[in-house]
Amino acid sequence: QVQLVESGGGLVQAGGSLRLSCAASRSILSSNVMGWYRQAPGKQRELVATIDRGGSTNYSDSVKDRFTISRDNAKNTLYLQMSSLKPEDTAVYYCNAIAWGKLNIGWGQGTQVTVSS
Repeated sequence: QVQLVESGGGLVQAGGSLRLSCAASRSILSSNVMGWYRQAPGKQRELVATIDRGGSTNYSDSVKDRFTISRDNAKNTLYLQMSSLKPEDTAVYYCNAIAWGKLNIGWGQGTQVTVSS
């Protein structure tokens, strides 16, 4: 069973930056499309960024041009660099494979990001 551990969240003022990390217990990053998700209070979990096996990335409109997803396959670690943060970015952030259900990969505890205005 793959375990995912997210870290790097915190409290930041609007306009600030944070870098999130997601460590996987074994190598899954290089062979799967990976994504960062977020869930704000009272809202459904949403996918905000993906990176495929070739390194191509995609972003939701809400974070495009502000967030950057990357990975280090040797370290089994996925990253999310967030800049120009807004209060509406406040959420718990999770990482997982896009095909998490098919691959039977559970969810980590997430990391809380709080952006103050």
